[in-house]
Amino acid sequence: MTQSNSRIIRNKVGLLNLAEELQNVSKACRMMGVSRDTFYRYQAARDEGGVEALLDQNRRKPNPKNRVEPQIEDAVLAFALEFPAHGQVRASNELRKNGIFVSPSGVRSILLRSKLHNRKLRLRALEVKMAKEGLVLTEAQVVAMEREKSTNEAHGEIETEHPGYLGSQDTYYVGTIKGIGRIYQQTFVDTYSKVAACKLYTTKTPITEANLLNDRVLPLFEEDGIDLLRILTDRGSEFCGRPERHDYELFLAVNAGTFLARTRHGSGFYTMGPETLLASPKPPRICLLLRVSQMSHHV
Repeated sequence: MTQSNSRIIRNKVGLLNLAEELQNVSKACRMMGVSRDTFYRYQAARDEGGVEALLDQNRRKPNPKNRVEPQIEDAVLAFALEFPAHGQVRASNELRKNGIFVSPSGVRSILLRSKLHNRKLRLRALEVKMAKEGLVLTEAQVVAMEREKSTNEAHGEIETEHPGYLGSQDTYYVGTIKGIGRIYQQTFVDTYSKVAACKLYTTKTPITEANLLNDRVLPLFEEDGIDLLRILTDRGSEFCGRPERHDYELFLAVNAGTFLARTRHGSGFYTMGPETLLASPKPPRICLLLRVSQMSHHV
């Protein structure tokens, strides 16, 4: 029996497999809602070229005559990096002033081919070019990069430098199961590597938050010899309290090192999600932790 995991050809292979199992093409076609002509076309394609022949063939061929001239395309790309905040309409108007005539849709087509069709991608390409060639940024480029940085900070994007530099922990209400009660999921995510650890509990208390770190997170980091330096949480009662009587605070052995998280994250990780964290009346905080080897002694 033919097996395939491709989403494109899964239904086609399923039809062929169903016909083989039922030993009846007409019945299989009625069950799948296709004609027998379609079935035999699929069957012939598979017999001739294998499963890959069932992939939809793209009949469209690129027409080089419709593309703009290379010098115009180079000018559009250069303008996109010089003024990364300008959109396609403004880029078309500014290029027209310099004698380069290209429509806004033409500008967008060029930017799409080069994967520069939005401001974030253009700024990222500018950073790469600046690192390689040592460029001195113009005023427009500096303003665009500062504005993007402010936008990222407003949306809670966090900057991390290596695994263990910053982890995030939060509580998610899963639902209620009859005979058990409420179910909560405690989740920890390393914001640099995106590695996550989670565990289900029937209560949402400081001791369950500490148990997740002790049972799943710390052993995971200790296996690779990585130090866990910081943890980002909200200001919920399960994370915050009087240090001398709060189980989670005692576990972390926090002195007074808490501060708001409003810095840009280099790998594009949005900690906790802006909808659940930054829109909350309880602002986020970062706890400065002891080294993993030291934390394990406090368990």
